[in-house]
Amino acid sequence: MLTILGFAMIATFLVLIMMKKMSPIAALVLIPALFCVFVGKGAHLGDYVIDGVSSLAPTAAMLMFAIVYFGVMIDVGLFDPIVRAILKFCKADPMRVVVGTALLAAIVSLDGDGSTTFMITVSAMYPLYKRLKMSLVVMTGVAAMANGVMNTLPWGGPTARAATALKVDATDIFVPMIPALAVGLVAVVVLAYVLGLRERRRVGTLTLDEALVPETEPETETVLVGAGAGAGAVSGGSGARSGAARGAAGGPGEAAGGDAGSGDASGDDFQGLDPNRPTLRPKLYWFNALLTVALLTAMIMELLPIPVLFLLGAALALTVNFPHIPDQKARIAAHADNVLNVSGMVFAAAVFTGVLTGTGMVDHMATWLVDTIPDGMGPHMGLVTGLLSLPLTYFMSNDGFYFGVLPVLAEAGQAHGVSTLEIARASIVGQPLHMSSPLVPAVYVLVGMAKVEFGDHTRFVVKWAVLTSLVILAAGILFGII
Repeated sequence: MLTILGFAMIATFLVLIMMKKMSPIAALVLIPALFCVFVGKGAHLGDYVIDGVSSLAPTAAMLMFAIVYFGVMIDVGLFDPIVRAILKFCKADPMRVVVGTALLAAIVSLDGDGSTTFMITVSAMYPLYKRLKMSLVVMTGVAAMANGVMNTLPWGGPTARAATALKVDATDIFVPMIPALAVGLVAVVVLAYVLGLRERRRVGTLTLDEALVPETEPETETVLVGAGAGAGAVSGGSGARSGAARGAAGGPGEAAGGDAGSGDASGDDFQGLDPNRPTLRPKLYWFNALLTVALLTAMIMELLPIPVLFLLGAALALTVNFPHIPDQKARIAAHADNVLNVSGMVFAAAVFTGVLTGTGMVDHMATWLVDTIPDGMGPHMGLVTGLLSLPLTYFMSNDGFYFGVLPVLAEAGQAHGVSTLEIARASIVGQPLHMSSPLVPAVYVLVGMAKVEFGDHTRFVVKWAVLTSLVILAAGILFGII
């Protein structure tokens, strides 16, 4: 019964948000609360929620201060050269813009943190997508898939979890998988090229000079390229807010520039390249660049917990760049919208994960899936593990999969002569899909800063992410890695 209710809860959540019958925050809170009552454990709902919130509180704190930090870096002009370089490379060609998104997300993903990757990628690319009237879900989908492939880096999380759970060396998991993961990254770039060609046919191209002219007509729809018949254009905003995030002056980093539903034309200016905005700090450029490099280096080396690093970084960035308290308050207020949306979504997701874990639904779902594996598939447990990694890492956290399910799969594989390392390698192929899971806090940073509905992002990205994961799995089998 718990297995059925678990799958039913997840399916209900996905259907309601994709059909836009409920907002993600409301669905993440109300649906698990309702199913908790159905399970007969309504009296324990408070304990489940507190446990979920406690587990995700450090993540929420990290996101809050990371948004403030990178928001300040955007304000002071740290990423302006990146935006200008991308503009020159892309030449206002939608195909190049989408490919550039994939490459930028992959490069920035080297820091091992999805939230940081999405903040930098969206900050650099959002103004260009908006000015060219390109589909914002293409940007979020391509960025999520590129980050998902790179998320398999030993310091990215999944590989380290697999190594810890199975007591093997992370290097022995990752290094042999490099050829298959490289094929997966190429697949993302090829997909970006195809989607970019579709966007080029849909919106045409502009010259670079035209792309730099401030936008005066607000975009009112987020187009789901390749989403299938009947889904060519759907509302991309929440309520009155359009898919182009009308009124969000300065793009994702300047959320306080106007009412999100006001439709103020000034909000459509291409502020990401405005050389005269008052928040620029050109004399402090190298300080800010070195501070950012030092912050990311400390994060990779794990000198301090990530929430502490971003808390210190945000405080230092505000103090040095805006020494006057009113200016500091203004910068914090400017990014309060993003902070509230993302942190609110994370705490709402804590309700979902808390009920899934506390009621035992996750354990029953995992056990059922493992038990359904036919005995004849025993010698092919590498393939089975790779296939199971797609739905399991999407419907549960990485911790739940790698520490709860993977040891069971590895034990079954050993009984049929399949090495633990093969099982470990196969377990990471589902990461391109996992990065768009509603249980991954970073995805809310991505859709929140891009002003894209989570349901639109999900409907667009799932099929392509599954394809990318299957390409990695096939490459691993072909190369004899899995």
